[in-house]
Amino acid sequence: MASTGLLIGAGGRTALGQARVQITEGNVAPLPIAIPNFVAGTAADNEVGVGVAQVITNNLKRSGLFAPIDPAAFIDKVTSIDTPPQFQNWKTINAQALVTGRMTRQPDGRLKAEFRLWDVATGQQLTGQQYFTSPEYWRRIAHIISDQIYERLTGEKGYFDSRVVFVDETGAKERRVKRLALMDQDGANVRYLTRGADLVLTPRFSPSTQEITYMEFGQGDPKVYLFNIETGQREIVGNFPGMSFSPRFSPDGQRVIMSLQQGGNSNLFVMDLRSKSTTRLTDTPAIDTSPSYAPDGSKICFESDRGGKPQIYTMAATGGPAQRISFGDGSYSTPVWSPRGDYIAFTKQGGGQFSIGIMKPDGSGERLLTSGYHNEGPTFAPNGRVIMFFREPGGAGGPSLFTVDVSGRNELKVPTPGFASDPAWSPLLS
Repeated sequence: MASTGLLIGAGGRTALGQARVQITEGNVAPLPIAIPNFVAGTAADNEVGVGVAQVITNNLKRSGLFAPIDPAAFIDKVTSIDTPPQFQNWKTINAQALVTGRMTRQPDGRLKAEFRLWDVATGQQLTGQQYFTSPEYWRRIAHIISDQIYERLTGEKGYFDSRVVFVDETGAKERRVKRLALMDQDGANVRYLTRGADLVLTPRFSPSTQEITYMEFGQGDPKVYLFNIETGQREIVGNFPGMSFSPRFSPDGQRVIMSLQQGGNSNLFVMDLRSKSTTRLTDTPAIDTSPSYAPDGSKICFESDRGGKPQIYTMAATGGPAQRISFGDGSYSTPVWSPRGDYIAFTKQGGGQFSIGIMKPDGSGERLLTSGYHNEGPTFAPNGRVIMFFREPGGAGGPSLFTVDVSGRNELKVPTPGFASDPAWSPLLS
């Protein structure tokens, strides 16, 4: 998808007006924003103009930081983006920000997308861009524009132009077919990467490329594969008899870190993907598992029962002494480091509940974001602001994907074709 032929021309002034989302850990008052349908450059572009506005609206609304105004309340119709809007008409309906845009099919068949973001109170243009792309990538353009708006109004990077790989589950509980699937972060454009003949588990995205590792249980020992989403090619990383989770990538994508079981204990190893040489990082009689790199590559966090029950530890990425950082009641598992470096997310089990929580890398500030019968497998959005996880309701049903903000607000179900588990969020595409 990198071949969308995106041509970016910035036309934005950087005046800062009143329209701004203040993000604190407390309550966020969502910013009222108006997103009219994009103007059709030609009669044939009407449908895509409506579609782009709809995707932007859904993205911003689902983030929990914006309150898109119902188009039924609009008293003005945007017919041209070349003249400044009638701001009084948007003030009247309490819009603080306004997005105007136009979609035009070019003579060469490409689609030209233009948008402008306005501060309604000051009448100033906050940013404006134009893009050229193949018509089939119109949704991708909508995600890129959503990221521009998000970044301009929050001061943080967006996360909408990204994808999620997950395990798609179909069939009766005893005979589940598990296939590897890929979708846009909003649940659109689902495609299947494996056929379902063998069981697949725990896909992981590279933080630097559009590559994933995953585990496959076919005949015999589990195999770990490296899969390139762009080319569809997969190569075997190795046969690992004692592996229970897929490895995770180092931040530069050159190495993977894993846990291998030998006898009653398991230890951490790192493998260079080019040379396939493996280095042992821990050597304890305990179970060390679920390692995850800090975004700067200097440290790892992992789960270990060396203290009696599973807790979270950190240590240098090259090995050495480990420091325990979790001290609450219950047991802790599946730690994963935020791409911003500010939090470690985890699954916590205790009192018959599974919770998804976060803590700072030194163990302080522990906060549970959501609890239930069975929640597991946290993965961060590329901007570190949102966590996706899966929830198993128990009974005859199956797992579903959910997102929750790192403040614990705005929990939402993610649409998937069937049951879904083990999500892993990609880095930003653009």
